[in-house]
Amino acid sequence: MRVTRILMGMPITVEVVGATHAALHDKAFAWFDAVDRRFSTFRSDSEISAINQRRLAPADYSDEMREVLALAEQTRQETDGYFDVRTPDGWLDPSGIVKGWAIRLAAEILLAEGARDFFIDAGGDIQSSGVNSAGGDWSVGIRNPFDASQIVKVIYPRGRGVATSGTYVRGQHIYDPHAPSRALVDVISLTVIGADVLEADRFATAAFVMGRAGIGFIESLPGLEGYLIDRAGMATMTSGFAACTVQ
Repeated sequence: MRVTRILMGMPITVEVVGATHAALHDKAFAWFDAVDRRFSTFRSDSEISAINQRRLAPADYSDEMREVLALAEQTRQETDGYFDVRTPDGWLDPSGIVKGWAIRLAAEILLAEGARDFFIDAGGDIQSSGVNSAGGDWSVGIRNPFDASQIVKVIYPRGRGVATSGTYVRGQHIYDPHAPSRALVDVISLTVIGADVLEADRFATAAFVMGRAGIGFIESLPGLEGYLIDRAGMATMTSGFAACTVQ
């Protein structure tokens, strides 16, 4: 059973093989709704808005907020500051990490409910488990950033997570913490495969900001693979990426 709903400002699809009722999907979507209510910078009643408006003291942060901010700080240190949830105006915007975190925990909810074969896609970031309805490996297509109707690569994550960072859908919404006014034009799309979607997601944005050097950064990290498309349409992949395209 495959269900798509609009939450967190994007389409979220949850497919559970063998599910004949909506209860499993409802649990997953309820989780994404709760994440949006806590972390959305567009909601005046969210916890992150209360923090940014200094209506909430650090001692009163929720456990979920503490966890995400700790992950963000860890990622900032691991990426030499190329990932940072603090915006140029000093506000906190954890959206660059909270999506992968939310998807990973949604997968844990499904696993706890007994689901073994499922696929979660939230705005192009993906976590799968087990096999699809045909009994085969789940597949993920990497879109051509210059023509969304084309798929340039098909990957088979086999339980690993997939995240893509780029400017071809939402424009220049990503910034370089080291040079906030610099337009990011060298790279158009960077897809990362990690042990789970959170690992893929938290490094994809930083690697994208690094420009063409980002694929080398992904290569240097154990357990990660990447596929970069630059503004000239040239693709560069990590040494182990090709193995992820073999069914």
